[in-house]
Amino acid sequence: MSTRAGVDLSSASETWGALGVLAFRGPDAARFLQGQLSADVEKLGEGSSTLAGLHSAQGRAVAVLALMRTSAEEVLAVLPRELTAVVEQRLRKFILRSKVKIEDASEAIRVVGVTADAPTEDATIDWFGRRMQLLPSARAPVFSGDATERAKWERADIAAGLPQIFMATSEAFVAQMLNLDLLGAIAFDKGCYTGQEVIARAHYRGRVKRRLQRWHAPGANAPRAGDSARTVEGRALTVVRSAPAMQGGWDLLAVGTFASGAAESTETAPMQPGAVVVEGPLPLPYSLPE
Repeated sequence: MSTRAGVDLSSASETWGALGVLAFRGPDAARFLQGQLSADVEKLGEGSSTLAGLHSAQGRAVAVLALMRTSAEEVLAVLPRELTAVVEQRLRKFILRSKVKIEDASEAIRVVGVTADAPTEDATIDWFGRRMQLLPSARAPVFSGDATERAKWERADIAAGLPQIFMATSEAFVAQMLNLDLLGAIAFDKGCYTGQEVIARAHYRGRVKRRLQRWHAPGANAPRAGDSARTVEGRALTVVRSAPAMQGGWDLLAVGTFASGAAESTETAPMQPGAVVVEGPLPLPYSLPE
């Protein structure tokens, strides 16, 4: 990567969406998040990390968070900065008597993407073959804020099939539509959390007909989160995230009807005005269920 082998992911342009940090501190921090998020937070050891979802009572993803347990009484959550206030306000309603404080630490902590072999003494989230370092803001300027480096990181996320939720798509997708169940972000053997009933029902009854897949869109205009798209065969899709492709055009993740294996779904929908036409689907590093 670039200067000091890192790219600052917390001060990105509108295209990439800056990342923020929420800090959960107190004796009940992990227990509190256990009852709100889909991952098994209480099983996280100090220095461990996981992907997790915050969902509505209808099982729809409000936000996708990268969690790190830094100590027995602190958990840090990385998510798009445009959602930090939304998530903080939503979770504050459930604190009640829990001994936990929620703080938006986006100004104090910067999120820096580095290669997996980069040496570090800082809090680090293992990120699907890479790492996200959580650094004090005063140290972040030594890292690159170059848009080209950020684009590389976004392309790697898309190639890994990693979803993200932004303001435009908050509560638009049920957890499994984003493949959160395939990415270790849902613990089906833990206790209750918001949205669990809907998510569990979809899992055990196998009723998820829409899934996130990887696509390519030619053209100069960036597909944005929430935009309508369609395949060349006419299948309707909703864009989850995109990044400039190396060969031109755009790499993207989008949710739509699917069929695993060689036979793709032929379900079509009327073309939405302005919908981008995409090519694919392209391979993912994990398999979609039957």
